[in-house]
Amino acid sequence: MRLHRSTDIGLRILMLGVVRDGLLTVDELAGSLDVPRHHLAKVVQRLQRLGLLETVRGRSGGVRLAAAARSASIGAFVRELEGATEVVDCDGDPPCPLRHGCRLRAALRQAQEAFYASLDPITVGDLAAPPTRQVLLSLGRPG
Repeated sequence: MRLHRSTDIGLRILMLGVVRDGLLTVDELAGSLDVPRHHLAKVVQRLQRLGLLETVRGRSGGVRLAAAARSASIGAFVRELEGATEVVDCDGDPPCPLRHGCRLRAALRQAQEAFYASLDPITVGDLAAPPTRQVLLSLGRPG
């Protein structure tokens, strides 16, 4: 299983938001995380809609971690951003000829849920703990 690029970017934004105080601009985030600004801006909007980031408009605006984000479950976050995607596309074009009698799809669905369940107890704050904290603090900064 592979996470969507937007989920990966979202996790990195949240981790950086835990360790950086104050407002961060989209440009600062894009530079620190080495992500195209356009992609990052879309993810920031989604995180804001999910209540994980707060946005401040204007000349000295930016984004910051919402109060509840630090204790947000990574499993719930990944489920939300990944959506209801399946590991295999049995109904694709052409559809799999085994789809009506195959046990693989159910087994993969169960494995996918086990993956998410293993992330459920982990919080955004946990991901930004040492030694990751020091690496996050050094991103985009000289020295």
